[in-house]
Amino acid sequence: MSFDVPDDLRYLDSHEWARVDDTSVRIGISEFAQDELGDVVFVDLPNEGDALTAGEDFGVVESIKAVSDIYAPVSGTVVAANDDLADRPELVNEDPYGDGWLIEVQLSDESELDDLLSAEEYRDQIA
Repeated sequence: MSFDVPDDLRYLDSHEWARVDDTSVRIGISEFAQDELGDVVFVDLPNEGDALTAGEDFGVVESIKAVSDIYAPVSGTVVAANDDLADRPELVNEDPYGDGWLIEVQLSDESELDDLLSAEEYRDQIA
């Protein structure tokens, strides 16, 4: 099966994606990750103002199959969490790169972006 891996995103090997917009970064999980999880039934996200550290877990995605930690691709401060997921966690399955985003972070160290996988590197990993 072939999965959508947008070229404009950067990826963690644990299947999180990061979309950079000036100094903020929107974070979610990849189409591959949501497919592996199955139907998402609950998402636990941090609050606005919480500090994240790259590589450390910041939340949980619970599906009918498993409970999985979500890891921060970058360090920074949470400026937004996707409140729609409280009532509609299935958005993570339906639109992982759009309406199913998880959080937005004010980036604290731009150089951390260099440590993330490119779309091509991520495609090779999940192949």
